[in-house]
Amino acid sequence: MSKEINNLLIAASGTGGHIFPALAVSKKVEKDWNMYWLGVEKRLDSKFVPRKYNLLTLKLETPKKSIFIFFQYLKILFSTFNIIKILKEKKINLVFTTGGYISAPTILAAKLLRIPVIIHESNLIPGTVTKYFGFLCKFVLIGFKDTNSYLKNCKTIFTGTPLRAEFYETNPLPAWVPRGKGPLLVVMGGSQGAKRINEIFYEALDVLVKQNFRIVHIIGEHNLDHPIKIKSTNYVQKKFTNQIAALMQNCDLVISRSGAGTINELIQTKKPSILIPYPNSKNNHQEKNAIILSSIGGAILINQDKISKVFFEETLKSIFKVKLKQGKPKYEILDLMKGNMKNLNSLKSANHIKNVINYFLKEL
Repeated sequence: MSKEINNLLIAASGTGGHIFPALAVSKKVEKDWNMYWLGVEKRLDSKFVPRKYNLLTLKLETPKKSIFIFFQYLKILFSTFNIIKILKEKKINLVFTTGGYISAPTILAAKLLRIPVIIHESNLIPGTVTKYFGFLCKFVLIGFKDTNSYLKNCKTIFTGTPLRAEFYETNPLPAWVPRGKGPLLVVMGGSQGAKRINEIFYEALDVLVKQNFRIVHIIGEHNLDHPIKIKSTNYVQKKFTNQIAALMQNCDLVISRSGAGTINELIQTKKPSILIPYPNSKNNHQEKNAIILSSIGGAILINQDKISKVFFEETLKSIFKVKLKQGKPKYEILDLMKGNMKNLNSLKSANHIKNVINYFLKEL
């Protein structure tokens, strides 16, 4: 069958947690489908989505808590009519979405036109769209097996969460990363950064530099540089990098938020971590995600509201406390965390999802 009549719409927008899994899937199915991508203006979409995927954007804003929040959601739902027009014009046969507020009107539009929808839920606790609109989808693909218990009225398939291709390859340490014998820390807050993690880290930075830690600090696109410049060759600060896979593969410890994408990247790279969940995440899903790794001893979970400079520093000191083992100095707790992470199995999730998507080729 000619590829030109196999028209797939990817609806993914906003954060890396929605965009990166969709990109991983897109690369797997682009040979079989004519691709279109539905996003939102002024988000990360235009930066990451390749031109060949024919990016189409809607003018929508992220709902924010205010007296006008009802009208914000109403505007999103009214975009259903714009999406219906797109689905008709592009003769879309199948929709794949990864959640987020763009997913709700896309699912409604597709349902009204009797176009099948597949949604992927990467969090342990389903997001709002999956929770309330998942039953309208042909399949809900889940990143964690236990998510199934929250979606009783949906047809679920456990696929895991797909990662960018570089996470399945061996990458050398980037040339710009500090060299030396000290432990390498990668500090990050997801694709948009994390202001509070940055603040906590800045407070402890002088002490860490003096203790010979090597540090790569990803502050996020929307976070200003710290006004006090650290004059040390062991500290590198960047707003963003495409070399996250290489950094995680070669570092000793990751300090991060606990979005589903990060959790799966840690599982794939087998890296121990300190996880500081975003306290205002819907359904507290970041804390639930973090518990997946902390419960097996692969991560230390720290509540953002209870953290302090002293507590943060003491946590790092205990992880990197040296003990002699068979006459050789070892980081006993860090090594234990690494061993616990090795017990987790990663999946070739993008291949699983490709098979589900291409199942619909038989019906065209």
